[in-house]
Amino acid sequence: EDIVIEQEDYILPFGKAWVLQEIWPQDDMETLSIITYGMGVHWAFNATKGMRGQVEIIDLRTLFPLDETTIMKSVKKTGKCLVVTEEPSNNSFALALAGKIQETCFKFLDAPVMTIGSENMPAIPLNSTLEETMIPSTEKVKAKIHQLMSY
Repeated sequence: EDIVIEQEDYILPFGKAWVLQEIWPQDDMETLSIITYGMGVHWAFNATKGMRGQVEIIDLRTLFPLDETTIMKSVKKTGKCLVVTEEPSNNSFALALAGKIQETCFKFLDAPVMTIGSENMPAIPLNSTLEETMIPSTEKVKAKIHQLMSY
């Protein structure tokens, strides 16, 4: 289950999300979509070890233009959605995206769209212990996945 890294130069398609971890619709188990970008891709991928058939991961790659088609298709398939970001959650792009997903996919959702991001602080602390506390991690994402799966 390794990610293939391209060895040659290549161009990312502008405005096209990457389905990093794809799942098939499941009738016998809970599923969810993780919509993320940046470091969130790393946290989401590592947090879903052992849940590969239950969690679809979408790497946005660009925020504008936004690939709404890929996002909404995934969320409608899984019925649950977690938006993972590095930025503080309050007043964030991730929170706005969660609202857009909730509005567009409401009839298909089995739970509220959730977000996880940095703690809402004015700046990242220079102390490494405080920084660890503030910024999301694989373990924090995993805990949020379990919370969302319990709906």
